This record gives sequence, structure tokens and C-alpha cells, in this order.
Amino acid sequence: MEEKLQKFKKLSAEISNLRATSAVLNWDQLVNMPAGAAEDRGEQIATIEEILHQKSTSEELGRLLEDLSADAKTLDADSDEARMIKVAKRQFDKAVKVPADYVSENARVTTVAQSVWEKAKTESDFEIFRPYLQQVVDLRRQYADFFKPWDHVYDPLLDDFEPGMKTAEVQEIFGKLRPMQVKLIKAIAQKPQVEKSFLELEYPEKGQLDFGVEVIRQFGYDWNHGRQDKSAHPFTTGFGLNDVRITTRFNTHYLPTAMFGTMHECGHALYELGINKAYNRTPLADGASMAVHESQSRMWENLVGRSRAFWKHYFPRLQTIFPSQLGNVNAEMFYKAVNAVEPSFIRTESDEATYNLHIMLRLEMEIALMEGSLAVKDAREAWNEKFKAYLGLVPPDDAHGVLQDVHWSFGGLGYFPTYALGNLVSVQIWERMTRDIPDVEEQIGEAKFDGLLAWLREHVHIFGAKYEPQELMVKVTGSRITPEPYMRYLETKFGEIYAL
Repeated sequence: MEEKLQKFKKLSAEISNLRATSAVLNWDQLVNMPAGAAEDRGEQIATIEEILHQKSTSEELGRLLEDLSADAKTLDADSDEARMIKVAKRQFDKAVKVPADYVSENARVTTVAQSVWEKAKTESDFEIFRPYLQQVVDLRRQYADFFKPWDHVYDPLLDDFEPGMKTAEVQEIFGKLRPMQVKLIKAIAQKPQVEKSFLELEYPEKGQLDFGVEVIRQFGYDWNHGRQDKSAHPFTTGFGLNDVRITTRFNTHYLPTAMFGTMHECGHALYELGINKAYNRTPLADGASMAVHESQSRMWENLVGRSRAFWKHYFPRLQTIFPSQLGNVNAEMFYKAVNAVEPSFIRTESDEATYNLHIMLRLEMEIALMEGSLAVKDAREAWNEKFKAYLGLVPPDDAHGVLQDVHWSFGGLGYFPTYALGNLVSVQIWERMTRDIPDVEEQIGEAKFDGLLAWLREHVHIFGAKYEPQELMVKVTGSRITPEPYMRYLETKFGEIYAL
């Protein structure tokens, strides 16, 4: 078995290297590449993806995994080797159902679509992007067909980001969450709004950058194994467990955009940099799922970055960077301002109480697009109608509406639900963590994050993709994903801010 295991690890490393090469090309496209190079880049990525798919579905790998799966019955089921074989077999069984020509065509289409989306968003014109979105949706339906029979056409897409989870399960969780969040939002709407106009003054980009870099360095982001750049939509990408990079987006007339975006992406990076280095270039060198990944980014952004303790320490520093903008503001005013609950157009800038409604809207649209009950040509109108129903607002233009997110351009249908699930997971893990670190708020107030990061590394990060998400949640918290802890958190926090 040892000889087969070493051969499997060698093939896995080759596959990982190819995946990292593709990720470098994608990173460069979103950070550095000139717009006119999209077609060439699409061909380059298509070639890499086709080779990657061939490697990932080779007969040699298939035979090895069959043999190793049989041999693994003699191993401890919880050992790294047994888990690695299990994860790899699952990935292989999915990959072999997808033809190589589909993989290369999907790479070509989505690479060009991302560049077109950037142009369409800049010009706030959905019609520029519409034909490309049609191609993406057609390809996603075709992809789902490879996995028939399924319970729902959306299941194969969701499973790519949240292994083992079904559409019906997400809908059940959201069904419980929605009325609780709506009730809270309505209660807050009856109260006087906190003062937050000072967040919309002019804040030079250099000061925002310097503050963000200082904060995430203290969080524990390792600049020897990462870097930060600008992009149209913030993201984190890794080229192995020793190179995890983040990007951010600046808005010189709205301070929270880059500030919390930087903390958010840092949370993703801290997760990947904390995975057991022995897993590098193996199937375990990844997060358990996108919901677990998102829990880490939302934890650092919200549970840490939007906490009163955090601003007790950091507000004086921010005030020295922007004295004219914040000279008449105190830490308590700032804390309440960055936690103001008010329906808004942009998901990434929305408050904790309304954020999940943005996700539920997108989930409904994605399901409708996949089922065919919503035509792509009607997506703008459907978005605006749903936005009005969910958040009481009508987007002023496409950039603030249907074009605001990059995900559909790269074929990421199935991704959005994991954002809301990540919110729930973050608080479940936080509740468990505070039993071990009861003075975590005091530590945050002193800008001491070592204990928090060490706990996350030990209980969450180190395992990488060793456990499926629900399995990991039971291991860490004793429960599967559930909305109750998150609602307790929201009701306590905003009950205090708005005197509910």
C-alpha cells in the first residue's frame, strides 16, 4: 500500500501544481492584466484546465484510488491517509463525469466573461454582459446534467462549494432564518438611526491602505507568505499553503469598504495559511467548504472588527490618520456607525442584520435561472423586483444591482448560499471558542489576537479539507449548522445599540 500511496501523492502534487498555475493566471487577470488580453488569457487558462482535467481523471489515478480505497479499510478511518483517499475519491468520481471539452470551453467562456463583466459594471450596463451571462448559465445547466439523477438541478452546483449539502437543506435553514431576521430589522427600523454621515467624507486611499495593513499584520497575516493588491472585487487566492494573497477595493468616499474588506480577506488567508503544512499539494490542502471558509472571514471582519472592544483600541489610531474627518467623533460613536442597520444596495458593504437577505435574493435567482423559470434577459428586472421586496429599495443602476458581484461571470452559481451559511458558522464557532477563552473581548481590546488565532488554528484551520463541513461543525461545536446562535448574537448586539 505504501508504494501506491506515494504514487498517489506524486500525482496529487502534479494536479495541485497545475491548479496553482491556473490560479496565478486568474490572479494576474484580475489584478494586472490589460483588458484587451482577455481572449488570449482565456485560451491559456483553457489549455491549463484541459491538462488539469486529464490528469484529474486519468485511468492511472482511477485505478490507484480504487486500490487505495480498498486498502484504506485497514487504516484508522480518521487518519490523514484514509481521509486523503476518501476526499480524492470523491473528487475523482465527480471529475470523471465532466468531459474534457466542456472544461476547456467553460474556461474560455468564463475568462472572457469576467473581463466583460468588469466593463459592464464600470459602464453600469447589464446589456453588455447579458449574452455572456447566457453562455455561463447554459454551461452551468449542462454541467448539472452530467450528474443526473439529482434531487434538484441546483444540487451539483451547491455541492462544488459545500460538499454534501443539498438545496433543500439550505432552503430549510434559510426558511428558519428569514422570519427572525425580518422581525429584527423591522424592530430596528422603528428606532432612531445612529449618526454615520462621517463615514461618507473623503478618505484618501493611502491612509486607508496603511490602516488596513497595520490591522491585519496584528491579526497575524504573514507578509512573507502573502501580499495585498487592488481589484474590482476583493478576493483571496492561494498558490499553495505558503503563498496566499488578498486583494481589496477602495472607496475614497466610504471608509468601511476597504477597511472591512481587508479584514474579511485576511480572515480567508489566515485559514489557508493555518492548514497543516503536511497537507500541501494534496487533496486536503483546502478549506472544509466555502461556508467554513466564509466563517473565518466574517469572524475577523464582524465578530472582531466590528466589536466595541476592537474600536476602543483602534479608533485613536484611525483618528490620527484622518484627524479632520474624525476629530469630532469618539470611539463609541464610531462603533455604532460601523454597525448601523439600514438596507443598502451593495452586499459587501451591507450590515450584519440585512446581509443574509442579499444572499437569499441571489439564491432564489440562481435557482430560477437553473430551473429555467427565469430567463437571463429578464435578470435585471427580476433583481430589481426582488430587491424591492426584500430590502425595500430599487437599485439606481445596474452597477448597484444585478452587476455588483463577480461570481456569475466566473460561473460561480452555487457559491452565494455559502456566504450566509458562513455567518451562521462563524457565531457557532465563536460561542464554542469563548468557553475556552472567556476573556477574548479583553484581549481584542488590547489588540492581542494570538490566543484567538491559535485556538482557530488548533480547532479549525489545521484540518483543512480533512472533514466535511457538517462533520467539522459537530467536531468543533457539537452541532450541525443552525441559525439560532447567529440570531442570539444579532439580537443581543443590536438590541443594545438600538435599545430594543
